Amino acid sequence: MSARGIPGIARPATTDLPVLLPIDPVKASGPDPYLLTRWLANIPLWVPALLALVVGLWPLAAQAAFTTGDAFSTLYRWLWFLTTKGFLFNVLISFFAMAIGTVLGAVLGLAQISLNPGVRMAAKFITQTFRNSPWLVLLYIVLLAFPFEIVIGDLIIPVPDWMKAVIGLSLPIMANIAEIVRGAVQSVPTAQWEASESLAFTRTQTLWRIILPQCFKRMIPPWMNWYAILTMATPLCSLLGVEELLTLTRQAMESAGNQPELLVPFYGFALLIFFAYCYPIARLTVRLERRFAVKL
Repeated sequence: MSARGIPGIARPATTDLPVLLPIDPVKASGPDPYLLTRWLANIPLWVPALLALVVGLWPLAAQAAFTTGDAFSTLYRWLWFLTTKGFLFNVLISFFAMAIGTVLGAVLGLAQISLNPGVRMAAKFITQTFRNSPWLVLLYIVLLAFPFEIVIGDLIIPVPDWMKAVIGLSLPIMANIAEIVRGAVQSVPTAQWEASESLAFTRTQTLWRIILPQCFKRMIPPWMNWYAILTMATPLCSLLGVEELLTLTRQAMESAGNQPELLVPFYGFALLIFFAYCYPIARLTVRLERRFAVKL
């Protein structure tokens, strides 16, 4: 039956009983949590090719002392160092921050569905605090609040800047992973809780044996989405003095005479290597999201 034939929608109702209106897919979907990933995944492949062309022609357009060959020769000498000592360190920071944020976020997300009101309110407060705080502000707070070394008797444990950066980045990731866990658990129909309770399952048994196994596949796409966002945010660590890709890029350009014509080739390389790493993750995230989407 079309919507025109439903009483109460296109023509006066013939009964005072409640009518279930057809679902509006736009209102039902809400804000798009994959906006950034979807944008990244939809970038056509000719865009990075165009960026590479601009990087190559920039020295000529600038009529600089450096030719295209000089600029790329300088970049080539630093390429291995920037990749192994710089970009891989960004990836290492993202791995550690994601691992810490995932573990803490899972605990925080389960705390949000606790039957204890105090635990539930505290978990929601922590989640909303870190979820709505600027990442750079959190990084500065962690940098200034944490000591440079921890002294336990005669033992001195240094706390390097990169470790503080990992902690600072793991805080907003923890909050967002907590929301993913909470949303995935609450997306399971309540009938399954009631059915397991009728079979004498405890709440813990229901959660670990019935609910969470169904939630894992629903949590994978948003988890990958936040990993891609986290990886693209790791250059913020350069503001704290962490020797990652951007910091080493600046040092490499200074050692090469700090020629302004080197800006586009060097930073263009940083852009391309991040794009080459995050683009497949974004494409896979969108594919998994379509595969695991709940059919309405």
